[in-house]
Amino acid sequence: MKYDWLLFDADDTLFDFGKAEANALKWTLQGCGLPFRLEFIPQYARFNQQVWGEFERGLVTSIELREKRFRLFFEAAGLSGDTAAVSQLYLRNLALGTDLLEGAHELIHDLKGKFHLALVTNGLKDVQRPRLERSSLHDCFERVFISEEIGAAKPARGFFEAVFEAIGRPARESVLIIGDSLSSDIKGGLDYGIDTCWYNPHGKANELAVTYQVHSIRFVIKRLGELEEILK
Repeated sequence: MKYDWLLFDADDTLFDFGKAEANALKWTLQGCGLPFRLEFIPQYARFNQQVWGEFERGLVTSIELREKRFRLFFEAAGLSGDTAAVSQLYLRNLALGTDLLEGAHELIHDLKGKFHLALVTNGLKDVQRPRLERSSLHDCFERVFISEEIGAAKPARGFFEAVFEAIGRPARESVLIIGDSLSSDIKGGLDYGIDTCWYNPHGKANELAVTYQVHSIRFVIKRLGELEEILK
């Protein structure tokens, strides 16, 4: 096989982050005695994506990120409250979101033992580690790399340097990163000189020179899915 190490992104590659985010927002607002409306879900998501983009570019810290996204959301939604306290409750609720995307459980368990598997995520440590421990993938990854613990976020070279140092500096051609984010997973992998597999379920346009592109991460017993065909 060509690859020894497979680096998997977490959110929206393996974990159903959209479901986790929506549930966490609802539970948090209700738990704080605040109103919840369905239109709050996409509204909060836009601010969350905006601030995470700032984090990837080094414009805000992980501490600032936690509160800023809620401050922006509260201002737009006309809500009031202690956004720092709201953020803390939200993170606890988000850590409960262990639902996986369809086929992710089967895929990772099938790859376990055949490849070295690592999880590489820009998520927050107080969400990602407890969520992974609660999930059905808790014993599948040899290493887990979280940007907040590393001190650098994908796509920064420093993130990938830390990963490669920890896994013994394998040949770059023996490592593949699999993720849904062009700006963090794919750009980071390309910039560092490793092969990339873009999980693109919605058929988005792309100008980056990805190594592979898959539209499904499903695995069906006795039938190789797209990703397994690449890894044969």
